[in-house]
Formats: sequence, structure tokens, C-alpha cells
Amino acid sequence: MARPPSTVSVDLLRLPVVGAFLRHRAGRTTLQLLVLAVAAIAVLHGLLGPQLAPRNLATVLTSIHWRGLLLLAIVAAGNLFCTACPMILARDTGRRVFHARLRWPRRLRGKWVGLVLFVVVLFAYERFDLWSSPSAVAWTILGYFVAAVAVDTVFAGASFCKHVCPIGQFNFMASTMSPTELRIRDAGTCGSCRTADCIKGRPALEPHAPVLRGCELGLFLPAKVGNLDCTLCLDCVHACPHDNIALAIRTPGAEIIEDGRRAGIGKLGLRPDLAALAAVFTFGALLSAFVMTAPARTVERGVADILSLSSPGAGLAVLFLVGIGLLPVALVTGSALVTRTLARAETRTLQWIAVRYVHALVPLGVGVWLAHYGFHLLTGALTVVPVTQSAVIDLIGLPILGEPWWTWVGMQPGNVFPIQLGVVLVGALGSMGLVQATSHRDHPAHAALASVPWITLVGGLAAAAWWIFTQPMDMRGVSRFG
Repeated sequence: MARPPSTVSVDLLRLPVVGAFLRHRAGRTTLQLLVLAVAAIAVLHGLLGPQLAPRNLATVLTSIHWRGLLLLAIVAAGNLFCTACPMILARDTGRRVFHARLRWPRRLRGKWVGLVLFVVVLFAYERFDLWSSPSAVAWTILGYFVAAVAVDTVFAGASFCKHVCPIGQFNFMASTMSPTELRIRDAGTCGSCRTADCIKGRPALEPHAPVLRGCELGLFLPAKVGNLDCTLCLDCVHACPHDNIALAIRTPGAEIIEDGRRAGIGKLGLRPDLAALAAVFTFGALLSAFVMTAPARTVERGVADILSLSSPGAGLAVLFLVGIGLLPVALVTGSALVTRTLARAETRTLQWIAVRYVHALVPLGVGVWLAHYGFHLLTGALTVVPVTQSAVIDLIGLPILGEPWWTWVGMQPGNVFPIQLGVVLVGALGSMGLVQATSHRDHPAHAALASVPWITLVGGLAAAAWWIFTQPMDMRGVSRFG
């Protein structure tokens, strides 16, 4: 079912400088080459530089700058990291030699593989103290490139992005809160189009130029809704012969309420894998922030002692099992049960209700992730300058950028705290608004009552986040192996 036509009031692709750059075929490649260069420098310094996290670009760029800037870009403009993803550049290079012919296995389609890998990445980051090991970060970056190339030189399309990449799944879910979206400008133009180049691709007009590929993620633009599964690669923009695709301004989160069938996704309310991803995204935000605090270490040791677990990381594993496994299932199922009772929706299953409401938690999740990653970014924003100066000395032996200015750091933590509380509050209010909209959509006769358990859940999670951000930071240089 095609999306109802809507007026595009602002199209960022029509802006004089930014729009011209994005519309140019070399625009994305330029961004990819820039990020590839940064990744290469981080890997080199991670392997060859000092294995002291605060003085190595591998750990500083990833743990302080990349994570915070990624989220800021998503909430300010859109999924720009996927736009500039250098792994796709490496994949395209590999496909010149190895031609992908297989289709991704039907049984593995959806988000379950990416969801499991997302949890594995969160756990491994804490279990193996990746934030403190530059060489481990360097090898992780290299492994990511190898995985992307290996998957997408065997399987056609964007199989790695759509089904595997844990960063991509994080970005897809967070980008539901982006203020921009690729959409068609005029429904009539698409209605008269007979080639569907936006999804099929087409030959380039210039001689010897590469084929203009369409959307590899299966998002047919006339039926596309929102940003789920959209990498903002702009392939559809380049392939459309009618110049009928806009990067439009929209209301963040509006796509969560739309109930129709959408290209590449189907009906959102019938996708338990996407609902599970939304739940893990939100509860994972709280858990990721909690495990960096001193109380978390106390809980880990207490759990290990109570259960007589002696293996390293056992307490952390239990914390993860509860924090993004048992607790979300219990709270979401309980909220769905109360909603079914209050809304007199006995004919609806708990899964049906839970799947349709759980996406409303995503704004809060984005707020908590932004408060967490934003804290590291704001308190360490200027550290990249002296660490870069030091890296130049480490790699080439000459202080061509001057001696490191180690006094350059960032904002004081106390000054960042009000900002953290503010973004969590905004996220909570956004979630409450989506809860109300979901109730009016699904239970119009009992919307206020149907919303009560979910608004209570949002309020409780927001309060938990505020408490977490008031706790003292753990001694991050102490390994969990001890």
C-alpha cells in the first residue's frame, strides 16, 4: 500500500551547498574516504601507538568522539554515519573481484541476527574493557571491515547492513527520531513511472560510468515510510530519472504511529523482531549507562557471590541477562496485560499489544543514549587535539603539529549533568506522547486508561536513568578479570 502523498515543504537536497554536495554522485564517496582515513589512522595508532587509552586515537576517537557525534548527527540531521560508512566502500571494492550471487537465507531475514550481535557488542565492550585497550579496538575495527566485505561479497544486496550490522540496527532504531526522511516529492510522478529505477537501478548516462544502483535494502520509495532500514545512502536519489526524491523535514517519531504496510518492513505491528530491537535498544541504554557506575560493580560482585559464580565476567553476564532480557520481558508483558484489562481488549493477545506499544519507548532510549554518550563527548571533546599531536610524534617521530597540549579536555562533569537530565526528560516526554498516540490509534474508546501502564513504565525508566547519572563513576582502569 502506497503511502498517502504529503507536501514536501523543505527539501534539504535543494539547498545551495549542502544539497548540491549530497546530490553529487561523488558526495557520498568523499564522506566515505574521509571516515576511512580516520579509521585507518585509528587502527595504525591502536596497533603501533602507546597502549594507554587516554593517549591513543583508537580509544579516544571511538569511546569519546564517534559515539557521541553519531547520535548527535542522527537526532540533528539523520543517519549520517551509514551515509559515510567506509565499510560499504570496502565492500564495493571487493565486489569488483568477487561477484555476490546468493540471496540472504530466508530463515535469517529480519533483525534477530543483528539484535544478537548488538547485545554481544554491548557485553564484549564491558567484559573485555575495550574502552581501555587500543589494540583491541584496532582489531575490532579491522574485524568489522572483514565481516562486511565477507558477507556482502557472498550475498547480494545490502545483506550486512539490513540483517547483520549491530551498529546499523542501532542507527535504524535511533533514526526513527531523526528530523529528516527520504520521501517522494510528487505521487503522480511515481504513479506514471514504469521503470522503478529507484529500487531497480539504471545505467548511467555518462560513458563508462558505473551503474546507478537502486535501493539495496528493498525500500520502494512510493511505499517507504520513515527511516527504519534506510541507510541514507542516497542511491535512490541518484537513480531516479525524474528527480522526484526529497530529503524532507518531518516530525521525529511520526513513523512509529503509521499503521499501514511499508516497503521493506511490512506492518510494524506485525514485526516482533523490530519490537524486540526497540526494547533492547531502550533497556540497553539504561544498562550501558549503569554498568559504568560504582554501584554496578557492587551488584556484579554480589550476584557472583550469591550464585557462587567464579568465572570472570559471570556477574556481568547475569546483569545483562536480567537488564536486557528478563526485566524488559517482565515489564513490557506486564504493561500489555494491564492495558488489555483497562482497555477491555480481551480479544487481543499480549504479544499484539506489546509489539504495538514498545516502539513508543524509543524516544526515551535515544535520550538515555544521548545523555550517556554526550557526557563522554562533552567532557572529553578537546582531548582529540593533544592525542592527535602525540599520535603524529608516535607514528612519524616528528612534532609537526607541536607538542601535545594535555590541558585541553572538555566541560566539567557537573556542568554536563543538567544537560543529561534535560535530554532524558525530552526523551521521556516524547515517549509519553507516542504512548498516547498509540492508545488513540488502537484503543480510541479507552485511550487514557490504556496509556496508564506505559506512561508509568516510561516514568519509572526515566527516574532510573536520572538516578544512574547521579552515581559515581566506576574506576574504569580496573579490569573485570580481577
